[in-house]
Amino acid sequence: MKIAVLSDCHDHLENLARALEVVRREGAERLFFLGDFCAPFSLAALADGFAGPVDAVLGNNDGDVFLLCQVAARYPQVTLHVPLAELEVDGRKIALHHYPEIGLRLAESQAYDAVFSGHNHRASRQQIGRTLWANPGELMGRWGRPSLGIYETGSGQLEHVLLEEVAV
Repeated sequence: MKIAVLSDCHDHLENLARALEVVRREGAERLFFLGDFCAPFSLAALADGFAGPVDAVLGNNDGDVFLLCQVAARYPQVTLHVPLAELEVDGRKIALHHYPEIGLRLAESQAYDAVFSGHNHRASRQQIGRTLWANPGELMGRWGRPSLGIYETGSGQLEHVLLEEVAV
């Protein structure tokens, strides 16, 4: 199964639209979001653009948690997990958290096949024992080249995709 992994949108709707086009082209069946939608309208745009299951954790810039919860409640495919998501998908144990410091500790625990975290806006991928620890990078594009990740449950690997290489 292909799973899209996105983080740190910070209300950049143009890059979110590009990312959702990548998600469609890649045939991702599920989507993980690692925090920092910022405004609830960014969550609505994501949910409108992806019909499959969406698991999201909140970040430090998600200010109106009440309204984010209200928006999520309008979309049956969206689940907000606070502060951590622990999931089993296609036989893989997966954890999602916004902060890399916590993501690293989760990966070091060896309790998961994959751990995904965001926050620092840097695309990365590291194998820690049996656990893949990865950051898809930022959608925002403020500190780096906007990117997302495509995680394949069969191989247990994540591929980074740069948005600048995608025409909308």
